[in-house]
Amino acid sequence: MEKVGIGLLGYGTVGSGVGRLLQANAEAIRLATGKQVELRRVLEKNPDRAALVPQGVAVTADFDDVVSDPEIHIVVELIGGIEPARTFQLAALKAGKAVVTANKQLLSQHGAELLQAAQDAHTFLRFEASAVGAVPVIKVLRESLAAAEVTSIMGIVNGTTNYILSAMADTGAEYAPTLKKAQELGFAEADPSEDVGGKDAAAKMAILASIAFHSRVRLGDVEYQGIESITDADVAHGKSLGLVPKLLGVAKLLDGRMNVRVYPCFIPNEHPLAGVSGAYNAVFLESDSFDKLMLFGPGAGGTPTASAVIGDVISIVNTAPGGFIRNCGCYKDLGFYPDAEVVSRFYLRLHVADEPGVLAKVAGLFGEEGVSMRSMLQTGQEEAAELVLVLHPVKEAAFLRALERIAALSVVRATPSFIRVEGDYAG
Repeated sequence: MEKVGIGLLGYGTVGSGVGRLLQANAEAIRLATGKQVELRRVLEKNPDRAALVPQGVAVTADFDDVVSDPEIHIVVELIGGIEPARTFQLAALKAGKAVVTANKQLLSQHGAELLQAAQDAHTFLRFEASAVGAVPVIKVLRESLAAAEVTSIMGIVNGTTNYILSAMADTGAEYAPTLKKAQELGFAEADPSEDVGGKDAAAKMAILASIAFHSRVRLGDVEYQGIESITDADVAHGKSLGLVPKLLGVAKLLDGRMNVRVYPCFIPNEHPLAGVSGAYNAVFLESDSFDKLMLFGPGAGGTPTASAVIGDVISIVNTAPGGFIRNCGCYKDLGFYPDAEVVSRFYLRLHVADEPGVLAKVAGLFGEEGVSMRSMLQTGQEEAAELVLVLHPVKEAAFLRALERIAALSVVRATPSFIRVEGDYAG
């Protein structure tokens, strides 16, 4: 039986998961591909990790041993970061070897270069595990929905932030202790900045938007905000309004241009994404062709990510020469729709002096900028009051101009807190 050799770069959490799955599911992979797919070499410099590599598999600290091995047909890169991962991937592709990677930061910044290298070498670059873990959204977008003209992507694409916001909503706890608990349970890294700050989600949205809209989106094109400023008070008010907090990646086609961002927002209880809790991920797609579609599952973790890597390996083995998936698919240059022109709905919380005429002043400034209020809740707090407003959809530039003027009023006692509201809100 024909053999397909795997060279694995990195034997950490995901890499060791790939090694285990290749061994445990060898027969299932053989039946799925008609070939014997086996791990041949592992690049790992950490002696503790190297000791975990199965017997019979060569371990090396030199990448040349992997790329020069004629019996290695697929290189799986799981070391992360930009360099040396970029150099290793390019060298493997130029040597005619297929590459599988979970490296979202590398793909979101250098994906075009890597995909072009794969196309030039008549080989493959697969990256299902780079976005949303075991959820096969990349495969669905690249294959099943290639001609569906997707118009909108809303994704819960970071498990850490989804766990934190879900826990805050369930318990009423503040952000800082909830983050600490997430770290203790292994849902957040010791340095969680890329997760809670939105950069991790932004890299994934750059990848997904590039595929869905057939136009290149890089990490630098994606404006992102994190969840650090979300308070327990906002979460509680949102709950009373029938709204659930999420960090969403949002990519939309607007007037033939793309708008791709990551930001914390509220979504109505009735929205399919509202029920995605804990460390789970989900991607909600819209199109004139199929209306609405949601993909849901674990977005991180060694075994789910390793499963996505194995899926890419099987896909490569089974793809006939000349398959379209070899290329980037970014054959359009759509340009970007400005954030200021996007029409959004907002939740706004204001601390103001508890005196007559305050609401009239706020409403007057909103009216001058063309912003209208949908609902309002007022609570007293000694000599101050708290106003919680939900606004009708408005261009973001108009809202931000009005908010700047309102924040400057002498009756406003603290920096206003605002959160976008996505989905059809009827509250």
